[in-house]
Amino acid sequence: METYRILFDQIEWHSPQPGVRFKVRRDESKQVRLVEFTSEFVEAEWCEKGHAGFVLTGELEVDFGGQVVRFPEGSALLIPAGAPHAHKARAVTSVVRLFLVEDIV
Repeated sequence: METYRILFDQIEWHSPQPGVRFKVRRDESKQVRLVEFTSEFVEAEWCEKGHAGFVLTGELEVDFGGQVVRFPEGSALLIPAGAPHAHKARAVTSVVRLFLVEDIV
């Protein structure tokens, strides 16, 4: 495994539930993920993790406890960790692909 370069083409997809899959590379404190949501994805629980990222393709909608924010292709997102920023994401388009940088907790 290389230290500084991440080749997502060489990383396996993981699919924890229907409608979402991701490729991940971790170090001691951070991870980067290539994430793909489809319109099939339904987030059961409110997520309290922090995310920083970029929408590569498609359009994502994020519900922050009733305040819905859309992230179209080419937009960035910066969601702090914690209960005040709890959120649920869903794909507006049939497929959304994101690049995310996250703390490992």
